[in-house]
Amino acid sequence: MNLFEEYRWRGLLQDSTEGVEEYLQNNLVTAYIGFDPTASSLHIGSLVPIMGLARLQKFGHHPIAVAGGGTGLVGDPSGRTLERQLLSKDKIEDNVEAIKLQLSHFLDFEVKSNPAILLNNADWLTKISFTDFMRDVGKHFTVNYMLAKESVKRRLESEEGISFTEFSYLLLQSYDFLVMFEKYGCRLQMGGGDQWGNIVSGIDLIRRIKGEKAYGIVYPLVTSETGVKFGKSEAGAIWLDKNQTSPYRFYQYWYNTDDRDVMKYLKYFTWLNKSEIMEMEDSLKTKPEAREAQKRLAEEVTRQVHGETELDNARKASQALFGGDISGIPAAVLTDIFADVPSTEMDDNVFSGEGMPLPDLLVKAGAAPSKGEARRLVKGGGLYLNNARITVSEITIRLNDFIEGKILIIRKGKKSYNLVKISDQHPKSKYHIEE
Repeated sequence: MNLFEEYRWRGLLQDSTEGVEEYLQNNLVTAYIGFDPTASSLHIGSLVPIMGLARLQKFGHHPIAVAGGGTGLVGDPSGRTLERQLLSKDKIEDNVEAIKLQLSHFLDFEVKSNPAILLNNADWLTKISFTDFMRDVGKHFTVNYMLAKESVKRRLESEEGISFTEFSYLLLQSYDFLVMFEKYGCRLQMGGGDQWGNIVSGIDLIRRIKGEKAYGIVYPLVTSETGVKFGKSEAGAIWLDKNQTSPYRFYQYWYNTDDRDVMKYLKYFTWLNKSEIMEMEDSLKTKPEAREAQKRLAEEVTRQVHGETELDNARKASQALFGGDISGIPAAVLTDIFADVPSTEMDDNVFSGEGMPLPDLLVKAGAAPSKGEARRLVKGGGLYLNNARITVSEITIRLNDFIEGKILIIRKGKKSYNLVKISDQHPKSKYHIEE
């Protein structure tokens, strides 16, 4: 199987230019994808093009990732109904550096045969003068041609319209492709489906200036069967940066994938081969309640983005809600895990000295309606503190009983939780939790 066939069976070919299949079959090619630095982290919507480059490299071709430090100063109107808010040059540069680090998790920059290359288009876009750019690039595009592009037409029909800044974006990305061709022999540009017009324009520019043929491939823009925009949760976007989306919540996002989407996502976002995909498909059909396909998806993607250690922590965290061992899990992660359970904030001085009697604490935390019920709960063997069973009710709780002096987890039975917090923690969000 060649790369084009790999893209095809995984459902990753939304469109391609004429001749690209033959080109990939007969050549080791250099291809590039641009990444937008309008945030300090890529989100999971970027995983389709990222994996597209990674698969290209795996098949022996030469990948180039272009961080849009130059185009990011202008903003791409593709797929947008409103003008982007322009960021400062310093902010764009910071975002580019963060994105470079994230891309290094997927692309091999050290392999000798076909190392990946990471570029910043600010290195050439900010060096060319406006008049030179207009003479050398702008003269090859008619206004009629630019107005016919879908991204421009949609904005022209809107109330806000489109600024000259974003209108000219197509020229900048076309020039990127020309630079890639001239400096790196790159004849293939890839990207999301909303980039088709920009990619074709770059191909036209190479043909007009160089008289050479170039190619394009676009991947589908991912949408879920439920109509929810891919990469979003109730808490917002799902980021690749663990400081913006914790590995636990990242794992849970994938584990919560709808049955109707999970096979598609396994093809898009993992390295599983056809036989492994078929095995997951069979499991989904015969025992969907086991969620084996979702679990495999969550494991594969979390490992790829965050590494084996964070995956282990995420799996361990996922079991904490079901009485699993929580030793070694940081208080901040536990607060993230138990964000949806009833919680009570209390001052630390309440637990100083002799501390607070356990029955009093259970009542104040809402875990028992009365002290008598609290004692009966303990006597019946149904009370756990930090997932350890408590067998004696006449004890006191001190600050050193709290994990890192911050949180105490109260569990009644198997799944009824209350949380006592000494300090404010993360906002709440709702997830189906792996059991």
